[in-house]
Amino acid sequence: TLQPRKNIQGIVQAFAQCQRQHKDHETALVLAGGKGWLFDEAWLQDVRNIRQLGYINEADKGGLLGGALALVFPSLYEGFGFPVIEAMICGAPVIVSHTSSLPELIGDAGLLADPADTADIAAAMSRLSQNPNLRREMIRKGYERAKRFTWERAAQDVMRVFEEIEAQMRT
Repeated sequence: TLQPRKNIQGIVQAFAQCQRQHKDHETALVLAGGKGWLFDEAWLQDVRNIRQLGYINEADKGGLLGGALALVFPSLYEGFGFPVIEAMICGAPVIVSHTSSLPELIGDAGLLADPADTADIAAAMSRLSQNPNLRREMIRKGYERAKRFTWERAAQDVMRVFEEIEAQMRT
């Protein structure tokens, strides 16, 4: 959902900075997700090459992410960050906030940016778009990192916690 905590305004401003720096580069910014509360169309004015796709079906996510230059996800606050794992599984490098759970989620398999600093987000966007070797490295690391996040492993971790609690209650 496109809403303020996802930092859509910061993403758009960073993208506009990249456009000014790389005038010959015709990358589009694709905003996927339904319009959430406080989404403001004014954020998009005066910025070219923005595509709003709206809600994306599960069946279409892989193709969208697999064809992306990167997933830019500098949320102001985030719970777990499923889109980040989905992007890594699909071969899209990720740029995430250096806040919340996101740095722990990606490890060294993506780029970190200050969500309050559009220049920092723009710099990460530029690095990935201008450096194919870095992009390939992030894709490779993303595939490896994403393997750690399976439902089976999550269930095993939860079960382990329950067993520890049960053992503590018996003593």
